[in-house]
Amino acid sequence: MTDFLDEKRQEIAQRLKELKPAVDEYNRLEAAASALQGVGGSSTTATATTATATAPRRRGPGRPRGSVNRKAASTTAPAKATRKKAGRPAKRRAGRRKGSGTRAAEALSFVQGQPGITIPELAAKMGIKQNYLYRVLPGLEQEKKVAKQGRGWHAKS
Repeated sequence: MTDFLDEKRQEIAQRLKELKPAVDEYNRLEAAASALQGVGGSSTTATATTATATAPRRRGPGRPRGSVNRKAASTTAPAKATRKKAGRPAKRRAGRRKGSGTRAAEALSFVQGQPGITIPELAAKMGIKQNYLYRVLPGLEQEKKVAKQGRGWHAKS
């Protein structure tokens, strides 16, 4: 009986050794696909199916890739009991930091890919209205991620 178990252990160890490179390649490809998800350009069906299969929740209408539904995210978080301390006002920030959204990251990637791009060109590539970018890009400029030269925007390194 011990010979049989030793034989099976060796077979399993050999098979694990054979499959390890395939698993490593899969993990690298999955990481590459998720990194390229926010970058514009033509997407293949394999990338689209991988992105949708790994997404835990459905995005709301008009929300960019990578963002989550706030209602669904807040309902899944465990409820935390908070007590207000007497005499101290609650310290809260309203909303998120300017230029920290998914659209800002997408705009930054387009500016890095095409230095000197203008806001109308950027809006057309991203499929959004220009007025949104007139608010986002100055925020990125304050964070010293982009700089405006003439009408075009350039990424800072």
